[in-house]
Amino acid sequence: MTATIPTTRTYRTHNPATGETLREYPFLSDDELEAKLALAHQAYLTWREVPIAERVALFVKVADLIEAKLPELARQATLEMGKILPYSLGEGSGAVSMFRYYAEHGEAQLADEVIESAGFSKLVLRREPVGVVLGIEPWNAPLYQAMRATAPNLILGNTVMVKPAEICPGSTLMFDEIFREAGFPEGCFQTLLVSTEQVSTLIADDRVRAVTLTGSDRAGSAVGEQAGRHIKPVVLELGGSDAFIVLDSADVDLAAGTAATCRLVLGGQACALPKRVIATEGVADDFTEKYVAAFASQVVGDPFDEKVTVGPMSSQAAADLLQEQLDDAVAKGATVLLEGGKVDGPGSFFKPAVITGVTPEMRLYREEAFGPLGVVYRVADTEAAVRLANDSPYGLGGAVFGEAEEALAVAGRIDTGGVGVNTFLGSPTEAPFGGTKRSGVGRELGGRTGIDMFANLKTYGFPV
Repeated sequence: MTATIPTTRTYRTHNPATGETLREYPFLSDDELEAKLALAHQAYLTWREVPIAERVALFVKVADLIEAKLPELARQATLEMGKILPYSLGEGSGAVSMFRYYAEHGEAQLADEVIESAGFSKLVLRREPVGVVLGIEPWNAPLYQAMRATAPNLILGNTVMVKPAEICPGSTLMFDEIFREAGFPEGCFQTLLVSTEQVSTLIADDRVRAVTLTGSDRAGSAVGEQAGRHIKPVVLELGGSDAFIVLDSADVDLAAGTAATCRLVLGGQACALPKRVIATEGVADDFTEKYVAAFASQVVGDPFDEKVTVGPMSSQAAADLLQEQLDDAVAKGATVLLEGGKVDGPGSFFKPAVITGVTPEMRLYREEAFGPLGVVYRVADTEAAVRLANDSPYGLGGAVFGEAEEALAVAGRIDTGGVGVNTFLGSPTEAPFGGTKRSGVGRELGGRTGIDMFANLKTYGFPV
């Protein structure tokens, strides 16, 4: 590795419900980072030779350990990020399901494929590992996201180094002990507390063979540029401003309930949550009334309180940004349907709000709103709904509610990586997840799809 400028910065975690500092974690020195990278590379040379049956057995152990430690893991994630405890428990359960899925299906997904071709008795396509994979992961789902980068790569035979967000390193660090306890060879999984400069050094190092990032499109642009410069595969899962289209033929009660629930999961702080509701004229009034009522019923407060439905935002900076976006829209003529916004006092609380009448002059028209802010667009008809849905720099996901055949036809016209038809799609383990446009490149999960992103798809030819 080339030298980097020494840093004395630390990862600093805060409780967003109180504002108090929880802990400081020092950045790795350059020498410590070099030792971890050397260990990951050496572990790869061993791990790639471990039979698939043994890998599967270790995956089962990891799933069992995550499940056993779920209360502890979830508490840490809620302390650092602020989402209510049931969401953190659900996030941890998602990580468990991921390892059980690859334990059950990994061997079949890695099986050789025979290809018929004239001039050969057969061609064999084999998925082989490539080496160390660097995962750069966000703060909104520190348990799930770290494992989403890890599981497909480990089952393939790669080793993984994960850089967590600076506000929630404690959540990801807990996995280092889990992998050790499960019996994985040392170095197969490591959490890295490193600076931006050290990340650049890692990407440039020949031992790091691929990079995956979940984060903002700005971060994705920077990491994608660096990976491209060093000719390395990269998966970028970036922002989203998903449209939730409600057609005249929709079940309005179902649509309003689903849209509100999706907008408020994790306090609205997830890329794959629908952020723009687009309702056609025939149902707009009925839908909006029910949608606003759902927002108004939320209870904001301590994320460990069972009665609370919306915890604090992840940081004061996040709450400040959402308030700026809301203020900008209102100042330029948006209509407030439900008053909300930053709450005075300790913590970074934001009372859910709903607005309508957003126009292209407003920041919210183009920017991703990361928090409990509902935006409702009223349009004349289906054609207008499709145009508005696609008039975004993002293309991660979306949803269409209406009569089944009509909704499916509209869904086919939405320029996104996925779409739910009368349901919220999210990111099921079994399906590829990723987007178009500024929402990124490549796909995660989805069985072989997620594996293939960082595999050497190697073809073997045999004579007639």
